[in-house]
Amino acid sequence: MSDDYQVDIPPSFFAVYTNARGRLTEPLAEVRARYDVCEDLANILVQQALLLHHAELPSESGILQKIHAGLSAAESGVTPAEAAWIVERLAELLNWRCPVLEANPPAGDDAAGTPSGG
Repeated sequence: MSDDYQVDIPPSFFAVYTNARGRLTEPLAEVRARYDVCEDLANILVQQALLLHHAELPSESGILQKIHAGLSAAESGVTPAEAAWIVERLAELLNWRCPVLEANPPAGDDAAGTPSGG
């Protein structure tokens, strides 16, 4: 059987699914599927972060923390480790410095980081 998957998954994402012994904790197909979701979400959030930056929050760190809080909500559909990776990737895409992210950020009234409706 041929492996037609052509996307290079960065080591930083493999680390999300790697145990202390360096072995994947999920099947490779699942890791690839989750990477696709997380990478797409980071790219989608670029526009939202830029809108927040120009309209509401001048602080890049504050924007990234707010998005992380939204992604860390149980209903976001991503794990806490994926949420942190998405925000780190978003910071990279925006060429912003990523703040230290809280393991369990407080849930705010506005889950700005959680995309709604698709």
